[in-house]
Formats: sequence, structure tokens, C-alpha cells
Amino acid sequence: MVLKPDLNEHAYFHVRADGAFVGNDPARGPWSAEHCHAGPVAGLIVRAAETEVGSEKMLTRLTVDLLRPLPLAGLRVAAETTRHTKTLATTRVTVHDLDDTLCATATTMHMVRRDLGPVPNVTLSTPELENAVTGPFPIGETRHDLPGFANHSDILYPKGGNQKAGPKTIWMRTPTLLEGEVQSPIQALCPLADCGNGISWNAPTSEMGFMNTDLTVQIHREPTSEWLASQSVSHWQPSGIGMSQSVLFDTEGPIGTALQTLVLFPPR
Repeated sequence: MVLKPDLNEHAYFHVRADGAFVGNDPARGPWSAEHCHAGPVAGLIVRAAETEVGSEKMLTRLTVDLLRPLPLAGLRVAAETTRHTKTLATTRVTVHDLDDTLCATATTMHMVRRDLGPVPNVTLSTPELENAVTGPFPIGETRHDLPGFANHSDILYPKGGNQKAGPKTIWMRTPTLLEGEVQSPIQALCPLADCGNGISWNAPTSEMGFMNTDLTVQIHREPTSEWLASQSVSHWQPSGIGMSQSVLFDTEGPIGTALQTLVLFPPR
């Protein structure tokens, strides 16, 4: 495997003295040079929710509504508990820009961990990492010339896998959320989880835009590996509405699913 050098030279964000999160180059999204990719911001949302609830419960569901672009210049993230029992907890998380404009809202669910011993389960085939090959970042091109999310992500394709339009499977390794802080396994999953539309596009961005308006991630097991995989497919309709759906994996097997609602827009 040939990897990009200095993958973790920069974290997605750094923290200002007043607590605001400022996006570094890796957080820059493909559609605008001034705005974040939503995946790293989802990581900030998970961080706030996990801090609010505590480590005794595992985050099992994340739903994010993206209300407007997320500026790299600075974001404030706040979480509040909406339910907390012995079995589960839920939170509401808000993301504001530095002008206090609401940019995104989210809800999370967290469930208590128990030790049940072996339980019956299904077995699903896991994408092969051992013989995976390097390839381009799947979205192809961006609508600006500055370095961003794609330049700071390592990408591998299962040998013989699709690298063109349509459903794809990729392995991804990404930077850390914040420099000097160990991210949780689910914070580390968020950047990939929000890439379903960029992985499985049906036409390049020069022909059609396919921005997601939300993200829902369901997680049944915390990932345990640095490399994570997504099997993704996008459904595009003449109405301008689309959807991407992804099954997420670590090197041990499936860990969850991700869904995005897409707005389709031709180039200007």
C-alpha cells in the first residue's frame, strides 16, 4: 500500500481560546472553499454528545440536519440531554457559526453496554483490505482549487473494485478530529459515514451536484480499526431528489449503516 505522507499532520479542527472550533485544510468540503465537509462536523457533534452522556453508554444513532453551509472560520457546538435512563440516553446538539446563526441540529441515542456473552448473529462478507489498491478520492473533482478533505484522506479500493460512476466500496483512513486529543471510535467513523454521496455518485460534479441535506448513522458496534470501509450506492431521481445508502465496516466486519438525503443541482 502506498499512503499519502503526513496524513495526520493537521487535525480537522483547532480550538480557539473562546472554545470555537476552526476548520483546518482537511475539514474543507468539495463544494466551497470556505465551508466544511459535514463529516468532520458530525465528529464534533458526536464528541459533544458523548461528553454530555458519558462513556458508560455507546452512541447508537446520530441524525444530523444540515440547515446551511458550515463555515471553516468557526463553529460552536453545544449538547443537552433530553432523556437519560439506566438503559439509554438521548441528546439534542446544535451547531452555530460565529455570528450565532444556527447551521445544523442533531439528535443522538446512546445505549448502555452489557456483557451477554456469545449471542446468535448473522455473518456478512467484509470488503478485503489485504490486497486493496490505491486509487483516487472517489468524488473525482471539487468545485475549488484549495486543499481539503480529499487531499487528507487515504483511499484504498478492493482489488478489481469499481473506481468510476456508480456503487462503490472504499477503505478510508482519515486525520484525527482535534490535535492532541484521542478521538472516540465513533468520532473517527463520522468522516467516512458522511461520504456516501461522494463515494457512489452517478455522474461527476462537472455534470451534477449532489449535496446532502442530512445524515443518519445507525451503529451496532464500535469500530476497532484505523481503516474503515463503506459500501455505498446512490439513487438519483428526475425530481432533483436523491438518496445515498451505505453499509459501514471495520476490519472485523459490519459496524453500522449511513443514509443521506440528497439535493441534485446541475452546474451553473
